[in-house]
Amino acid sequence: MSEHRSTARHRRVSKLLAVGLPLALTTAGPVVYGAESGGVAPHRASAATTTATAAAAPAWAAATADGFASVDALGQKGTYGGRDGRTVTVRTQAELEKYATAAEPYVVVVAGTITMNPVGKEIKVASDKTIVGAGTSGHIVGGGFFLGQGVHNVIIRNLTIRDSYQGIWNDKDHDFDAVQMDGAHHVWIDHNDLRHMADGLIDVRKDSTYVTVSWNKLSDNNKTFGIGWTENVTTDITIHHNWFRETEQRNPSTDNAAHAHLYNNFLEDAAGTDINSSYGNYSRGGTRMVLENSYFQGMKNPVIKDATATVVQRGNVFSGTSGRNESGGTAFDPKTYYAYTLDKAADVPSLLRPGTGPRSSIGTTAAATRAAAATTLTVAKDGTGQYRTVQAAVNAVPANNPARVLISIKPGTYRETVKVPSTKPHVTFQGTGGSRRDTVIVFDNAAGTPKPDGSGNHGTSGSATVAVEADDFQARNLTIANDFDERANQSITGHQAVAVRTAADKILLDGVIVEGDQDTLLLDTAAKDRLGRVYVTHSYVVGNVDFIFGRATAVIDRSVITLKKRWDGSSAGYVTAPSTAANRKGILIARSTVNGDVSDRTFHLGRPWHAGGDASLDPQTTVRDTTLSAAIRTTPWTDMSGFSWRDDRFAEYRNTGPGAGPASGDRPHLTDAQAADQEIADWLAGWTPTAS
Repeated sequence: MSEHRSTARHRRVSKLLAVGLPLALTTAGPVVYGAESGGVAPHRASAATTTATAAAAPAWAAATADGFASVDALGQKGTYGGRDGRTVTVRTQAELEKYATAAEPYVVVVAGTITMNPVGKEIKVASDKTIVGAGTSGHIVGGGFFLGQGVHNVIIRNLTIRDSYQGIWNDKDHDFDAVQMDGAHHVWIDHNDLRHMADGLIDVRKDSTYVTVSWNKLSDNNKTFGIGWTENVTTDITIHHNWFRETEQRNPSTDNAAHAHLYNNFLEDAAGTDINSSYGNYSRGGTRMVLENSYFQGMKNPVIKDATATVVQRGNVFSGTSGRNESGGTAFDPKTYYAYTLDKAADVPSLLRPGTGPRSSIGTTAAATRAAAATTLTVAKDGTGQYRTVQAAVNAVPANNPARVLISIKPGTYRETVKVPSTKPHVTFQGTGGSRRDTVIVFDNAAGTPKPDGSGNHGTSGSATVAVEADDFQARNLTIANDFDERANQSITGHQAVAVRTAADKILLDGVIVEGDQDTLLLDTAAKDRLGRVYVTHSYVVGNVDFIFGRATAVIDRSVITLKKRWDGSSAGYVTAPSTAANRKGILIARSTVNGDVSDRTFHLGRPWHAGGDASLDPQTTVRDTTLSAAIRTTPWTDMSGFSWRDDRFAEYRNTGPGAGPASGDRPHLTDAQAADQEIADWLAGWTPTAS
């Protein structure tokens, strides 16, 4: 037995844990869900490495796009910019150009004013970039950005781009745009102040597509926002929550767009100024436009369309407008492509005046304020909720939301993968059915399953049905499963198939079923040196090989751990595979039941996973006050990949049932003194999980 490294604290305190309103277990007896199947675990994918950063990005620089920019297409899964690369801070044109044009991904933070030389220069941005202003200090003066053919996955946020104007209002000689795209795709332009340029503020040209333009202030310009100018009816674009103020034309002008969705925009022509509107929203050529809940103030010709184009209007407000206001034809249903939530049109001016343009922090945006007030989002497959998929609801949570957002999921089977990114803390998944079996999130990726885009296999961590990377996440009254069919996929290697992966701190799973075969529940941390506490209570965890594993500090309390046979009907497996860092707590199973419809003496309680062969790790599993069925071996711990369990931390305390056994050299038991420092409160280290 390895030495137990708990620090003696010479104290006796009550370590009772309070969890708000847990769901009662329906049974304490043997339970087996689904078809019997299993797997093998010759190797495990190594943990993902943490990308080094050269500077700290704004907290919301890692957010992902909504609207058409969020749609998986053309080999690109949504728009997330440079989040997979380093973060760099730039203060000069040379630095900005170096990183914006680089082949590898970057988050480029603009800290200060950069004046372009020569005037009108547009930096040619490469794929996989986020260019974001540091607070309100990021200004690009006298130039802008160009996204050429095939450039994709680009985010431009929180910048002021201004003043390339050359003194000619209807300038036909200077193509000096703030942002120009020629054949790009998956681009998100968000929370910028764009003004006073020689040509367009935004030009989306030459079949650029999967573009979202949101929460920008566009002002003091003539030819403001042009889309299309091609014979092909290709572009898919979402334009929402933008404030057009004192802009004469192209607000926007949309030519031959396959799908143009405009909603909650504010178009304002203020009286008594030198700039007078020529027209507002224009649907040209073969464009199909859906225009919803926007507010037009004082605009001339607020909505016009060609005879060949379509405009479907819903819920718009027109105040003091004059001239053409047209609609006609059939368009499309935006919710076929993505989920979104409309603000009331009457609220748009008061929402957008303070809410558009660069923010000092995401917490001060109107979007965050609105989301904090609307803390419940509903999901229903049948369309009776706000969203049809769980991921769509997650996407609707603003980055760095300051308060809890409840995602209420109606009964049904949601076959999808879901990721809660690190920028969206305080999220709860709540099934609304009478049983945790009524609401199921399930998918069937495995480590060896090829990715749809052909870029390799998913790997173990990438196979997760639900991946939680955000702190303070909770899930209640639902099932999360991975139903990868090992029998049908014997030709591939890598049968690890994760149902839930956590890589964050303060995770509460209360009254859930987590079901799979090999590697069901991956309890990880955001980084090797980061604390990641997980509390699983009144739940079922189902699997057969290493199905509770990882480096988190995790407690399985008052739960049922259900052992499954493997795909070929055989009984053999391992409950835990901790990869705990030295001087941290590993996996604690307390006050629970371990059982299942498997043969006697065929399952180990655990084995040490030294991920990547890392000898510095000190894996730990403690099983205490738990009922063990006869399926547990009389020598419950075993070696793994050349590492002996005896060199790490494996022990029992006061277990009962036919699978329990007396202390021996092959079966270490804690002493009472050791057990006093291995209780639930020791694992949670000052955190008291409370359902909310």
